[in-house]
Amino acid sequence: MSYALLLLGFVLLVKGADFFVDGASALARLFGVSSTVIGLTVVAVGTSAPEIAVSVTSALRGNGDIALSNAVGSNLCNILLILGLCAVVRPVPSDRGLLRFDIPVCIAATVFLQYMLSDGTAGRYEGVLLLGGLAAYLTVVLRSALKNKPEKSEKTSVPFWKIGLYIVFGLAAVVYGGDLVVDNACRIAAAMGVSQTLIGLTVIAVGTSLPELVTSVAAARKGETGLALGNVIGSNLFNILLVVGSAVAVSPVSVSANYTVDCLVLLAASVLIYVFSRTHHTISRVEGVCCLLIYAGYTGYIIAR
Repeated sequence: MSYALLLLGFVLLVKGADFFVDGASALARLFGVSSTVIGLTVVAVGTSAPEIAVSVTSALRGNGDIALSNAVGSNLCNILLILGLCAVVRPVPSDRGLLRFDIPVCIAATVFLQYMLSDGTAGRYEGVLLLGGLAAYLTVVLRSALKNKPEKSEKTSVPFWKIGLYIVFGLAAVVYGGDLVVDNACRIAAAMGVSQTLIGLTVIAVGTSLPELVTSVAAARKGETGLALGNVIGSNLFNILLVVGSAVAVSPVSVSANYTVDCLVLLAASVLIYVFSRTHHTISRVEGVCCLLIYAGYTGYIIAR
C-alpha cells in the first residue's frame, strides 16, 4: 500500500507543478514583474510549504534533528540536485539581481545557520532573528520589483480568477503529493532501520524538495528558467529564514548530530552556484552535471558515516 501511495504522490507532484508554473508565469505577466521575482516569492513560499510543516511539527515533538536536517538537506538538494537537473534540461541563465543581492544573502544566511548550530542548540531569539531577516529580505525584494517594473511587459489574456485557480490547485496538488511521498517514504525507510538524522538529510530532505524539483524542472522545460533559478534561491532562503526560524521560535531545538560538515558542504555548494552563475551568466549543462556528481558523492558520504 505504501508503494501505491508513493506513486500517487509522484503523479500529483508532476501534474500540480505544471498547473503551478503556468499560473505563476501568468501572474508575473499580469503584474508586469519578472518571473525571477515571482520565483523568489510566490513560488518559493508555496514550494517550501512541506518543509515548514515537517520542521515545525518535528520541533514541537522534540525531534530537533529531523527539523534541522530537513532544512539543511533540502537546501543541498535544491542547489545540487534540482539546479543540476534544470541545467541539464536547459542551461539556466542567471539574473543580475540574483548575483548582486539574492545569492549573497543566501550565502550569508547559510553562514549564520552554521554559527547558530555550532554550540549544539538553537534558541528562540535566534529563530526571531531569522524571521526578522526574512521580513527585511522580502521588503527589499518587493520594493525593488515595484520600482523596476518594465515600461512594456508581455500581457496575459488569462483572467485573474483562472490564474488563481491554477496556482491554488497546483499548489494543493504539489503539497499533498509531497506529503504522500514523504510519509510513505519514511515508513519504507524506517522499516529498514536507518537513523533519524539520515532520514532527515536524505528521504525527508529529497521528499520535501520534490515540489521545488518538479516545479523547477517543469519551468526549465517550458523555458521559464528565471522562474526555476529564482525558485531554488528563494526556497533556500525560506528554508533557513522561515522554516528553521519558525521551528526554533516555536520550540528551542537541541541538536544531537554534528552538522558542521553538512553546513560547510551547503556553504561550498552555494558559493559554487554563485561562481557558475557568473560564468557567462549561465549555469551550463556541464556545470549541471558537476552539481549532480557532487550531490551523489555527498549522499554516499552521509550514508557511509
